[in-house]
Amino acid sequence: MKKDPLLESEIWNSAKTVMSAPPGCLTTQQSEQNIMKSILTSILFGIFAVVSTVAAADPKFAELKAPSKDIVDTAVAAGSFKTLAAALGAANLVETLKSAGPFTVFAPTDEAFAKLPKGTVEDLLKPENKDKLVAILTYHVVSGKVMSKTAVTLDKATALNKQEIALAVVDKALTLNKSAKVVTADIECSNGVIHVIDTVILPPTK
Repeated sequence: MKKDPLLESEIWNSAKTVMSAPPGCLTTQQSEQNIMKSILTSILFGIFAVVSTVAAADPKFAELKAPSKDIVDTAVAAGSFKTLAAALGAANLVETLKSAGPFTVFAPTDEAFAKLPKGTVEDLLKPENKDKLVAILTYHVVSGKVMSKTAVTLDKATALNKQEIALAVVDKALTLNKSAKVVTADIECSNGVIHVIDTVILPPTK
């Protein structure tokens, strides 16, 4: 570890100030105690300054900051939710999920959408099927910010479309409707949280 000239100077100056006090002003014991206090104070100040500098420079510490991207921007930036992003646009739900929320989104990956029968996604993106698309997408969204530590204690959640999602922990993984599994949890966003799922869940038919 490199020496910090500023820290060393601060320690030396503090010690020198106490040691230069006029004779008789301090007893030997008091002088030694004051010197130690000054040195310890300077050391602590220096350590705090070093840690602060490292924290600001280390990208690992940046992750501790409050997330700046909303749910939509976070999903787009991830690069694995292209189908979801296109569907949100076709359903006119982008502005909803960019609003204050908070929301909890169970986000299917592109691979999850690819599991649907051939031609399903293309049909859902057609203007005439907008209502059906909205129903499916809002079934993946829950009002409020529900982190995984809370979700695993629940047996159901009510989606934005007012229908219930069955929740259960199977083989140490949170599952939805006994079909979709959360593969990545707790991606925090400025207006909620994303839990990545491996299968698209479909709302119950009436």
